[in-house]
Parts: sequence; C-alpha cells; structure tokens
Amino acid sequence: MADQMPQNMPELLSAVEKEWKELWRIVERLTQEQMTAPDAGGWSPKDNLAHLAEWVKILMGYHMDRRPAHEVMGVPVEVTKDWDMEVLNPVLFERNRGRSTSEVVGELKRVYSDLMLKLRSMRFEDLMQPRHADDPARQPLLDWILGDTTEHFAEHRATIERAL
Repeated sequence: MADQMPQNMPELLSAVEKEWKELWRIVERLTQEQMTAPDAGGWSPKDNLAHLAEWVKILMGYHMDRRPAHEVMGVPVEVTKDWDMEVLNPVLFERNRGRSTSEVVGELKRVYSDLMLKLRSMRFEDLMQPRHADDPARQPLLDWILGDTTEHFAEHRATIERAL
C-alpha cells in the first residue's frame, strides 16, 4: 500500500512503478515449477499474475474508460451486478487457469504498459474527480487506480512470497 496519497502525477507513477518492480523482483526468482505450484488456497503465482492482469484491464476499461463492467470482463451482466468478489474472482480464475505461464506473464506486462501509457496521457486533476457522479463520499478515481495497482501488486507479491 502506498505510504501516502500521491499529490501529483510523478508521485503516482513512481508509486505504481515501485510496486511493479517489487512484484517482479519476487516473480523473477521463481522457477517454472514454482510458478505453477498452487498454494494452500489453490492459487499458483501464475494465477496471481493472471488475476492482476484481469484487474488492471478492469481498472482501465470500467473505472477509467467507464465502459459497462460486464463488457469489460466479458461475462454476463449478473456476474458483475453486486461486485461480489466471491463471484467475480472465481470466474476470472477459471478463465485463466489453463493458460501458460508465458501467456499470463506476457499479458500482464502488456496491460501494465497500456496502463502506464494511459496514465501518462491523463491530467492528475482528472484522477482526483469522483469516480461515480452519485457518490456522496466523492471518492476519486485515484483510489481505484491505487487499489488496482500499488495496493493490489503489494498484496499479491506478499501472497507469492508466503508460498515460497
């Protein structure tokens, strides 16, 4: 998790890149066997990386581009109606379970690159605007960006480290 809320675009980009590098510092140490070995919860490091790729795509498509969630995820609308992680994450897990490690790694690196290009093309002030117009708390888009990048990368890095 970020130590403090970024105050400008350079701070945001730096925080995202820092957690991205920390994630890969761990991933690059893994053997192919370790990449596909499930932990006690049934997820391998490869599964964790596929999960991150899915959520970066959701961040860009749903939160940043404001497309319907079910379209972004390629699932029936019922799957996304309550944003229940106990429903969403298993669907995303099953979709990616049979993919090769190289496919998953390649996709995660591609979507990360796409995200960084997208962020660099935006104004930081726009990230401070409420994500949802009807949100009484006026929670900024930046919260979702941090949640699906720095915080999520750190969470899954820790999960992968524990499995080692």
